[in-house]
Amino acid sequence: MDRIRIVGGHRLNGTIPISGAKNAALPLMIASLLTEGTLTLENLPRLADVSQLARILANHGVDYTIEGKRSGDSDTQGQTVHLAARQIVDTTAPYDLVSKMRASFWVLAPLVARMGEAKVSLPGGCAIGTRPVDLLLMAMKDLGAEIEIEGGYAIARAKNGLKGGDINFPKVTVGGTHTALMGASLAHGTTVIHNAAREPEIVDLAECLMKMGAKIKGAGTKTIEIEGVARLNGARHAVLPDRIETGTYAMAVAMTGGDVLLQGARADLLQAALDVIEQTGAKCVQTNDGVRVTRNGGPIQPVDVTTEPYPGFPTDLQAQLMALVTRANGTSRITETIFENRFMHVSELARFGAQIRLDGDTAIIEGVEKLKGAPVMATDLRASVSLVIAALAAEGETTVNRVYHLDRGFEALEKKLGACGAEVERISAG
Repeated sequence: MDRIRIVGGHRLNGTIPISGAKNAALPLMIASLLTEGTLTLENLPRLADVSQLARILANHGVDYTIEGKRSGDSDTQGQTVHLAARQIVDTTAPYDLVSKMRASFWVLAPLVARMGEAKVSLPGGCAIGTRPVDLLLMAMKDLGAEIEIEGGYAIARAKNGLKGGDINFPKVTVGGTHTALMGASLAHGTTVIHNAAREPEIVDLAECLMKMGAKIKGAGTKTIEIEGVARLNGARHAVLPDRIETGTYAMAVAMTGGDVLLQGARADLLQAALDVIEQTGAKCVQTNDGVRVTRNGGPIQPVDVTTEPYPGFPTDLQAQLMALVTRANGTSRITETIFENRFMHVSELARFGAQIRLDGDTAIIEGVEKLKGAPVMATDLRASVSLVIAALAAEGETTVNRVYHLDRGFEALEKKLGACGAEVERISAG
C-alpha cells in the first residue's frame, strides 16, 4: 500500500492547476446512460473514483474511450473522454462494483428512465456516517417507479416509463437531486423538485442535460422544474473546476505561508470557504487565471464555523480547516451539521500535537505554536488531505498511510505540492 512522506516547514510558492470536479464528473458520467448518443466530457480528472465508475458503466454497456495526449499537454491537464451507451446490455449493478463507491448507486435513475427497470446493490463507500439512500428512492417513487428492497438490492420498475411529479425533499440532498434530475429528464410530463440542492455540481449536471436536449429551469435554486422529453442526444461538456480541491490548496497556503496561483479556479464556486480562509489571515483574490492565495507572516487567526449546504461552508472542507486552525493564535470552533462520524481525523491530528476536544457535533481546537511530524493514517477522502495540510507545517517528517483515500479525490497531489516547494514524495508499496 502506497504512503506519502512529507518533511514540513516549507512555504508554498508557484502555480497549482485545479482539476475538474470529482463531485461533478461522477454524475455527468452516469448521465451517459440516458442516451444512445455519445457524451464527450472535457476536463475529466484522473482519479481512482473516475476509473472505478468507468468500470461500473462498462458493465451496463457504456463504451469509454480516452482521447490521447497532445504535445504540450501536462500530467495535470484534464482528460477528454467519450462515453457511448448505444445499447444497455445489463440493468443490474452488482454488489462487488457498487460497494466500492457510493455515487455508483445513482445509475438507478437513468437505467429506469431509459429501460424501465434496474436492480442496483445498496452502496458501501466512505465511512463517514450512514448517508442512506432513502431520499433517492423516495424521488424515484415520486416519479412513478415501483421500488422493493430484496437481498441487499434496490429493484426499481416503471414498465410504461417514469411520470412527472412533485418531489418534496425533507432535507437538502445532493444525491437525491442528481437522481431526480436524471430520472425526470426522460419522464412523461413535468416534474418539480422542492428543496433541491443548490451546489454548483447540480448546476453543472443540469447544463449538460440541457445540452443533451433536456428542458430544465431553476437549477441552482431551491425549486427546479423539468419538462420530460422522449429522448436525449449526445453532447460535449467541460467539467467545472473542483471547488473542494481549490479550498484544500488555499488552506495549505494559509497554513505554510507563501504565494500560489490556483490556476483555473473560480472563487464564485466557494465564496463562503474563501471568506473563512481570509478570516484566518490569508488573502484570496480572483484573477483572470484563477484564484491567487497569499499569506505573508502574521499568526493564523482562529475562526468559528458551521458546515452548511451550499452556499454555506462545505462539509468537504471541514477537516482541512480543522488542520489549518490547529496552529491558530486562539480557540476555534467547528460545528459539523451535514454528516455524523465526520470527526475521525481528530485522533490523527492529535498525533501531530494538536489540541482538539469534541463536544457533540462541535470540535473545539486550541491553537498550538507548533506541530511535530508523525506517522498517521488516512480514514476517509477529505480527512486524509487534512493530514497532508498538518504535515506541510509540522516540524520534521510525517508519513501518511492508506493514501488510496487521497487518490480517490485528489489528482497528482504530490506533484502539485512538490512543484510549489513542498518536500513530498510517494513511497510505493513493494
